[in-house]
Amino acid sequence: MPNQARVYLCCWRAEPQPPARFRVLDWQSEWGFHACFSIQWRQFLFRVLYGPETTFTNNLALIRMPENNYLVRAPLLDPKQKAVGYKLSWQKKEGESSDEADLRQLLAFVAEHVPGSSLGFLFLDAVPAMLSAAALQILPPSKTVLVLNRADLVDENHVALAAALRTRGFGLALRDPDLACLEQDETLLPLVTHVMLNAGHPEQAAIVKLAKTRKAPLSVVVDGFPGWREFDACALMGLNGIVGNLCFMPRKPNPDEKPSSQAILILQLMQLVQDNADIRHLEKILNLDSAISEKLLHHMNSARFGLDGHIESMRQAVSMLGYKPLFRWLSLLLAMTSKSGFSPALLQAAIVRGRFIELLGQGLLHKSEAENLFVVGTFSLLDQLLGIPVDEVFSQVVLPEAVAQALRSREGALGPFLSLAEACEREDGGAAALADALSMNAERVNQAHLAALAWAQNIKF
Repeated sequence: MPNQARVYLCCWRAEPQPPARFRVLDWQSEWGFHACFSIQWRQFLFRVLYGPETTFTNNLALIRMPENNYLVRAPLLDPKQKAVGYKLSWQKKEGESSDEADLRQLLAFVAEHVPGSSLGFLFLDAVPAMLSAAALQILPPSKTVLVLNRADLVDENHVALAAALRTRGFGLALRDPDLACLEQDETLLPLVTHVMLNAGHPEQAAIVKLAKTRKAPLSVVVDGFPGWREFDACALMGLNGIVGNLCFMPRKPNPDEKPSSQAILILQLMQLVQDNADIRHLEKILNLDSAISEKLLHHMNSARFGLDGHIESMRQAVSMLGYKPLFRWLSLLLAMTSKSGFSPALLQAAIVRGRFIELLGQGLLHKSEAENLFVVGTFSLLDQLLGIPVDEVFSQVVLPEAVAQALRSREGALGPFLSLAEACEREDGGAAALADALSMNAERVNQAHLAALAWAQNIKF
C-alpha cells in the first residue's frame, strides 16, 4: 500500500472524513457478515472485492478508490455488428497510459460492479503482477480475457500463473505478436486464447491462417479501426473487432433518404402521445400496422410486467403502459426501422446512452424532466441508425423543447448529461470536467455506466 495511504490510515480519525480517494467501510458488519463468517474470511472477501491494498483497523476498512478515473468502453463486435462483449479501460489524456495501480483498480472495480457474465466477453489490459489478483476470484473465467504483451510471458513464474488461469477457464490475449513468435514458441501458444491485432497489422492474413489451422481454438480480434470500411473488410474474413470509436465514425446519411412508411407511422404515434391524444385515436393508428401492434402486445405480455391477465387489445396495452412509457418504447422501435445498413451494435449504443443518462439524472432532475433523458440518449444516434439527416426526423415530430435543445446544441437542462455520456465513449473525452459541472464524482458515473451496459445487454431486439 502506498505510504500516503498508510499515513491516512493512521490519522484519518482526526480528520472530518477520509480523503475522497479513500472509502471507509465497517468491515465487521458490512452485508450482515458479522454473524456468518470469521474475521479472517471477512477480510479476505473485502480484499477480493476492493483490492489487495485494502487495510483494516479495528472494525473499519480503508479502501483506495479510483481518484478521478472514468470508465471508457470499446464494444467487441462480431461480423454481423452485434456487440458480444467490451474492452474496458480508464479514460486517459492523449499520450498517457495506465500504470499497474490503475489496471488493478479497474480490475477490482469491474469485479465489484459487473454481475456475472452480463456484459458478454470482458477484455482487460493486464500486467504479470495481476495474474494472481484476488479480484479474479469473482470475475467469470469463461467471459474474462486478460490482454498481455509477449514480454509479460517470458518469466517462468509468470508463465505458471498464466497456465493456472487458463486451467480455471480464463482467456489470455496476446497483443500484436509477430507471426514468427506464434509459430515457434511452443510454450506460449497453448496459453493463448486470443490474438489482438491492430487494424493494418502487416501479418494479419498469415496470423488468421495460422489460427484456423491450429488444433486448439485461437480467436483473432482486430482493434483500432479508422472507419467502417476497414471493419467490413475484417468482417468478410469472419473476424471479431473492437471498435473504440463506434459512435464517432458514422456512415454518412443519404440526404435524399426518406423515413420508411413504418418510421413515419411511429413518428405520427409519438406526436399523438406528445399531444396527449385520445386513447381511441391511438388505438386506431396502432392497428394500422400489425407488426407494431404485435410487438407492443408481446412487450406488454412479457414476464417483466408480471401481469395476471393477458393483454389482447391496443387500448388495454396503452392504458396499462401509460403515455410516457409508450413514448419511450416508440423511440426504441423507431431506432430499429432502418431500411439499410442496420447495425445492432449502434442500436445497442443508443440504448446504452439513453439508460446511462437516465441513471445519471436520477435524483438530480424533476421526474418530468428526467423521464425525457432516455429519449435524448437514444435519439442522439437516430440519424446514424436511420441513415437520414436528423432534421428530417424533427420535421416529422415536435419533441419537447428540452429534448430538442439537448439534441441540437447539448444545452439546457438535459444537454450536459448527453455530453457526459458521449465523453465516456472516447478514450480522451474529458469526462472529469463534465462530471464536475454536474456535481458528480467518478464512482457514480462509472457505476451508472456499467449498470447501463448490463441493462442494454438484456434488451431483446
